[in-house]
Amino acid sequence: DLMKDAVEPLSEVPAFTQLLTAFQNPLLGVLVGMVFTAVIQSSSASVGILQALALTGSVSFGAAIPIIMGQNIGTCITALISSIGVSRSAKRVAVVHISFNVIGTAVCMVLFYGANALVGFTFLDDPIGVVGIALCHSAFNIFTTALLLPFSRQLEKLARRLVRSESRKENFAFLDPLLLRTPGVAISECVSMTNQMGALAHKSLLLSLEQLNGYSETREAQILENEDKLDIYEDRLGSYLVEISQHGLSMKDMRTVSRLLHAIGDFERIGDHAVNIQESAQELHDKGLRFSDSAEAEISVLLDALRDILGQAFSCFAADDPHAALSVEPLEETIDRLIEEVRMRHIQRLQTGECTIQLGFILSDLLTNFERVSDHCSNIAVCVLEEQDASLDRHAYLHNLKTDDAFARHLAGQLEKYRLPQQA
Repeated sequence: DLMKDAVEPLSEVPAFTQLLTAFQNPLLGVLVGMVFTAVIQSSSASVGILQALALTGSVSFGAAIPIIMGQNIGTCITALISSIGVSRSAKRVAVVHISFNVIGTAVCMVLFYGANALVGFTFLDDPIGVVGIALCHSAFNIFTTALLLPFSRQLEKLARRLVRSESRKENFAFLDPLLLRTPGVAISECVSMTNQMGALAHKSLLLSLEQLNGYSETREAQILENEDKLDIYEDRLGSYLVEISQHGLSMKDMRTVSRLLHAIGDFERIGDHAVNIQESAQELHDKGLRFSDSAEAEISVLLDALRDILGQAFSCFAADDPHAALSVEPLEETIDRLIEEVRMRHIQRLQTGECTIQLGFILSDLLTNFERVSDHCSNIAVCVLEEQDASLDRHAYLHNLKTDDAFARHLAGQLEKYRLPQQA
């Protein structure tokens, strides 16, 4: 009613009537609706004003429809303003919003005025009412949503194409300083990103183990690329977590931050060992070397155990499952014993001439990296346990664990599962 009373005198002004008549040009109508809505930054307000003008009886369907389409584009100004000075991912949200309405307007304009050219809509010159404007506005948005919903992936690609990442660090753009105002949300985002870092480290290590069975330059490039990403993860996540810890967290959140800080170091080091294993595999490939059949059989058992402990450590961390974390340490002890046995057998093969010094150096490097990876998996599992029990002492826990009957039973089972082949 307030808007109606304000604009009612305009119905008697000839210039105003002529202005509305000029809106019969659809493109001009879209432009006016877009600019007007952008200026007042509210499509709801601009629709309300258009409805108030319609009460004067001077607005026709032909004038209102393109203005309504333009209003939907103009309302994107709020998303555009919000994207200033924020991350590239946030900018892509604004791009999707704008693309959605621009594409919808273009399609609706083509379909509607194409149909008008063929059929000739007689209602375009009729005055439009308040309900008619509301229905047109709703119809446009429902149609555009139905039209573009199946193409969400294409909208994502368009946004990524229009807002490109200038550097790999932008992949971490969600770590926005603004989130520090709500530490709980910031920690949740860090947990998600740390899990992604762990998955990347896991994948990189598995790729390096595959290199020992069959060398591939494609895998080599992927391992090296993953290592660069892991370095960025550690740098960005570590700095962000330290910053979060200065914002008055609860004890529970502090333990979560501590778990993440410890884990990202282990993830990054596992990535380093993946590169080291890759380099050993590359040396074998470039020099045309291969281990003896007995050594390859022993390494195969070690690789199976290593894949097992990696899977257990990363899954218990991602699920934050302390019960699952308890099964990691017996497997770590199993791998340590396997490595010690393989070293002893290698010395025997050297004495019999079955293996060479050159292969011995490569095997020693591999065993060292296997052992370190196993240790980092143990650290990851202990991080999960420490989060659940703030009083847990890492060194005392590991010392006391090995005297536990349950640990002994679990260890015996793993030693049986991963038994080295009998020597000839």
